[in-house]
Amino acid sequence: MDVITSVTCPVPGIDERAVDHRHDSRIPLDNVTGMSGFSPAFDRLGAALGAVVLQQQEALAEFMPRDDWNADLAARAYSSGGVSVRVSLLGSYAARERTWLWGWANPQFGEEHPAITPTLLVRELGERLGVPELVTPEVDLSWYDGPAAHGGELLATVAAGLLGGRGYIEAGYDGGSAYLHVDDPQVPLAGWDPIPVPRLIINAATLFSGDPNLTLARFLSHHRVPYRRSGGVTEVRMPGGGTARAMFDDAGNFINWEAGISVG
Repeated sequence: MDVITSVTCPVPGIDERAVDHRHDSRIPLDNVTGMSGFSPAFDRLGAALGAVVLQQQEALAEFMPRDDWNADLAARAYSSGGVSVRVSLLGSYAARERTWLWGWANPQFGEEHPAITPTLLVRELGERLGVPELVTPEVDLSWYDGPAAHGGELLATVAAGLLGGRGYIEAGYDGGSAYLHVDDPQVPLAGWDPIPVPRLIINAATLFSGDPNLTLARFLSHHRVPYRRSGGVTEVRMPGGGTARAMFDDAGNFINWEAGISVG
């Protein structure tokens, strides 16, 4: 039999010198996009990747103890609570300047550094897809006043989504935070679960002003879950049996999720 659950979901220590931000390399994105805020290409990429990354962040948080930590970027190691994982440096956010500096643009490292080389794919994809935020050495985020703590978190989310892997870690230091991408198979990959789907879609849509339909489609594709769209309804055939329906209003907003799970 099918058990139907209907949910209505209205959208509501690193050395500080190593993450120093160079003011002469900062390029306001107004000059690139002709408008304030993130570029449309960045927002669309964030919409596509957001739910996948948010779910993986939850899996990483369950695995990694929250305790005193240390990082050795030359060895690509981050340790906390007796657990050590392999990491690379995505970039860093300076709280006072409100800027994001990509790791490859940081003069303390360079593209040949072992913690930087694995992340260069982000810049390559940014060039290929025409996303200015991913190729600008230092991104001015002083305009950002959104739901995240700061705009750097959104850059880290998109970068982590492009790289895949097992999530990212924010490593705070005096004056800002370094963002480390986790690429370690001992961290579990988030698996398919229909229960958190509405929350993940809503949270991703809140962070990125993109298309919730795209967010759901990419999330389902990531988990290899077949679906079919017809008008404002996406019908989902869930692994193990059962069906789900995601509903969107005329403006494309995600408004409802109904999941029926086969039991017995």
